[in-house]
Amino acid sequence: MKTMKNSLFTLILTLSVSILAHDNHLHGNSDEWQIKAYTSAAPAFIGDHATVISDAGKVLRQGTNGWTCRNLVPMPDGGFADAHASAAACSDPNAVAWVEAYIADKTPKLESDGWIWMKHGDLGVDNFKPYTDGQKDAGHKHYIESGAHMMLMPKDPSSLDGQTTDYTTGAPYVMFKGTKFVHLMIPLEGYYDYQPEAAPK
Repeated sequence: MKTMKNSLFTLILTLSVSILAHDNHLHGNSDEWQIKAYTSAAPAFIGDHATVISDAGKVLRQGTNGWTCRNLVPMPDGGFADAHASAAACSDPNAVAWVEAYIADKTPKLESDGWIWMKHGDLGVDNFKPYTDGQKDAGHKHYIESGAHMMLMPKDPSSLDGQTTDYTTGAPYVMFKGTKFVHLMIPLEGYYDYQPEAAPK
């Protein structure tokens, strides 16, 4: 009887560890999950050859094409529910400089325009207020939770002066106008999936 109880306990413990490991894998705690989630923010011909940076800032995989894929919001306890929640992004070298400037709250200094792919979208921001990431319920007047899109990060912010800031037409629009982080948002198919009320009527 004692042997049977020990065997049963061992089986339950093994199943519990297996379920926990599976759950962690699904929710972004593994290196493998992060590589898959972050690189899929761009087309495979870019993501498959990009460098991947973990939530902790570690290089998970060294790339060969100059692009870098990473999450743009901190990983919560328990990990990300999906790639959208991670704000996964793949950036060319100039856009990497822009992202690092944004994280450090410094003025971006780019050698030329930069590009970012975000096919999973992000948790949203107020279109005119940097650092409102994920604050959908904070009462911001111009909040947009984005689905799939690309971004153009300008070397010369004034080059975007003539572009609209209206994010409800489906056309490219300017985000963070009048700030050092101004850039051009380029909606892709599925852009309004998370905020259909903002879609063109």
